[in-house]
Amino acid sequence: MSTLSIATSGLSAASLRLDVTASNLANALTTGPLPASDGSNASGNAGSSNSSSNFSAYVPLQVNQVDQSSGSAPGGTAAVVSTVSPSFVPQFDPTSPFANQDGLIAAPNVDLASQFIQLLTAKYDFAANAKVIQAYDNTQKSLLDITA
Repeated sequence: MSTLSIATSGLSAASLRLDVTASNLANALTTGPLPASDGSNASGNAGSSNSSSNFSAYVPLQVNQVDQSSGSAPGGTAAVVSTVSPSFVPQFDPTSPFANQDGLIAAPNVDLASQFIQLLTAKYDFAANAKVIQAYDNTQKSLLDITA
């Protein structure tokens, strides 16, 4: 695998990390009813005009980045998106329309400090890989600059 393709795979992974982090931060307050033990949504507001079965808490995502050290052309990185487990944490909010009889709702399991670290990681990963591409370009230009 060439230097250029390794750096572009790093740029792609950093971009995906930034997208996932932005989505997690934008939806960090998107709550829903606590799921029942049978997998359905359990809300204590059975007589409510809003059907809570149509809503659910945001499921946060994470990026797992692995190197591509095997195969015919090893090198580079691959980024895979998966869900955070557990995806929600119970939160006390008896005023929410999604609250069960105990006043609990499902809040996304988004750690804001961790998300800001992910933003910084994506920033520095992107900058480092952009510098590799810039250095590759400069090297190619100097190799092709044949003067007599």
